[in-house]
Amino acid sequence: MMLEKTTRLTYLFDFYQSLLTPKQKSYMSLYYLDDYSLGEIAEEYSVSRQAVYDNIKRTEAMLEQYEEKLLLFQKFQERQKIMTKLREFSAEIENHNQYEVLLQELEKLD
Repeated sequence: MMLEKTTRLTYLFDFYQSLLTPKQKSYMSLYYLDDYSLGEIAEEYSVSRQAVYDNIKRTEAMLEQYEEKLLLFQKFQERQKIMTKLREFSAEIENHNQYEVLLQELEKLD
């Protein structure tokens, strides 16, 4: 479960980091991408561990709100599934109708 949450938040950060403040970006990057502990980030910024924790939790909630409204990660996942199916079907080109339907589904996502 924790790995799923970490993976999800890493993707959300990737999609929405341009909407974050420099401090939010830095804390999230250090915590999720560079695997710093809360204490290490606190020491780096000369703030309390609690301040770092609160900032990260607020930022995580913001990322979830952005996803709820913009659905960039959800659409990315849907495109990935369709692309996987397309790769499978491309091996069986006689299945041309299904191939066209998948292409149309993919086009609708953008």
